[in-house]
Amino acid sequence: MSAAPLPIELVMLGCAIALVLLQIVLHASADVIYLGIPYLIGPRDVSKANDNVYAGRLGRALRNLLDTFPLFAILAVALAVSGRTGGSAALGAQIYVWARTIYLPLYVFGVPVARSIAWGVSMAGIVMMLAALLAK
Repeated sequence: MSAAPLPIELVMLGCAIALVLLQIVLHASADVIYLGIPYLIGPRDVSKANDNVYAGRLGRALRNLLDTFPLFAILAVALAVSGRTGGSAALGAQIYVWARTIYLPLYVFGVPVARSIAWGVSMAGIVMMLAALLAK
């Protein structure tokens, strides 16, 4: 007996979690490079700022992802539990994950307009998921 395939919304949730983990590792790696391991494993009694432009962008991109990730995760689970998966819900989930994936290098390399477009597209994906959840 084989398990039923996961709805695409939950597959995309797994992909989004992987993206969050990747961004955490990238940001932590930038801190290791620019602040050094001795500082990072110590008590950090004296604040030491990482003023590297790329490290700053990695941190801001991560915080931006974490602003929208809870909405995406809740919607993905709600859609799966309610049985309202597929169609525009699945497309919205895929759009969110792909747009957030594209957003990261655009932000890190300082591409302002395209970065904002990618963010807007990711939000459109969330709106599509919400609309699918609330549709009669």
